[in-house]
Amino acid sequence: MSRKLPHEGHGNNAHPQDASKSENHNATPLRAMRPNQDASKGAHPVPPPSNKLPRSARAALEPERVPIPKRRSKRVRHPLVIIGNAIFTVLVVLSIAVGGALYFGKQRFEAPGPLTEDKVVDIPHGLGVRDIADLLAREGVIDQPWIFIGGVLALKARGDLKSGEYQFSKNASLADVVNIIVENKVIQHAALTIPEGLTSEQIVARLTDNDIFSGSVREVPREGTLLPETYKFTRGMPREQIIQRMQQAQRHLLAEVWEHRMLDLPLKTPEQLVILASIVEKETGKSEERSRVASVFINRLKNKMRLQSDPTIIYGLTGGKGRLGRPILKSEIEQPTPYNTYVIDGLPPGPIANPGRASLEAVANPARTKDLYFVADGAGGHLFSESYDQHQKNLARLRLLEKNSATDPPAENPPAAKP
Repeated sequence: MSRKLPHEGHGNNAHPQDASKSENHNATPLRAMRPNQDASKGAHPVPPPSNKLPRSARAALEPERVPIPKRRSKRVRHPLVIIGNAIFTVLVVLSIAVGGALYFGKQRFEAPGPLTEDKVVDIPHGLGVRDIADLLAREGVIDQPWIFIGGVLALKARGDLKSGEYQFSKNASLADVVNIIVENKVIQHAALTIPEGLTSEQIVARLTDNDIFSGSVREVPREGTLLPETYKFTRGMPREQIIQRMQQAQRHLLAEVWEHRMLDLPLKTPEQLVILASIVEKETGKSEERSRVASVFINRLKNKMRLQSDPTIIYGLTGGKGRLGRPILKSEIEQPTPYNTYVIDGLPPGPIANPGRASLEAVANPARTKDLYFVADGAGGHLFSESYDQHQKNLARLRLLEKNSATDPPAENPPAAKP
């Protein structure tokens, strides 16, 4: 019996199905091997490498899928962020550079200087920081002017550099040099002593005659406004500056003395205290007598008596130019001047000299006495008395001493007038 052979077309129809099943069976594991992707993130799945052969020639020609790179955040790509990052980088670099420079500069600023021995340098008035640096470099005090300038600027001391004559020690560092100039540690020369009892015109004359000072005095200060004292000064100090120092010292002292005065004094103002102190200053040069001489004038003021002080006659005659140079004439005792206390009542219109501390304090706190008179004792001091009769006896004693010594009557000591 003949067998019916399978139709060729049936065999062909069966192969595609089997191939399809096989293909589907093989494809399932490939899809399972792909990593799960979160769809909410919008990320594209990245296929793993595959060793599967292409299904067809056309598939082989198709390019393999390349994963799309993630886009950078818009914030990172913003121009301001880019500029900010650049600025930050520049600042970091600058900070490192400045820090290094400061460290190096500080080391050099505090290092020993080039001086091999002490040196005196005169810095003229009006020089700027660069001029001072150049001068110090020329004198061998410093060897790095720019570090000196940088140190001055860093210390904010540009306006504190002062002129004057300075002494720099051996191996002085830049820091030492700046400190000496800023602190104005100038060389102090010999002291200037102004004696008590000089007039303002006499004090100005002394300053003018001393060539270690500079400049001139614009005008003679008012009488009694300068404090006689010992003052330290520097070479080239302006004369006007010394006058100002003396005036300031007098104001401070007068305020102090006035505050501690006796409250029952017949003096209403500090200026009146200065006037009477100037008279006491000219009447006696002995410190132990000032308080008692002051008490005589205070008592006379309280008793409405004229002061009758010889130095007031001389000041009225000379106008503060200095000594009279001869005895006072009887006619001059009676000659009216604004300062002649033999003629006027009370105090003169102003001081007759510049009193010192001792005379000011003596008037502010005079001795407690009833004395109304005093006369020279012939030995540099005075004899005091409470009555006019005793005063006349003291005066006769003085004349006898003068006669026995065969000397001329002492200048500036006329016979005392009656009260």
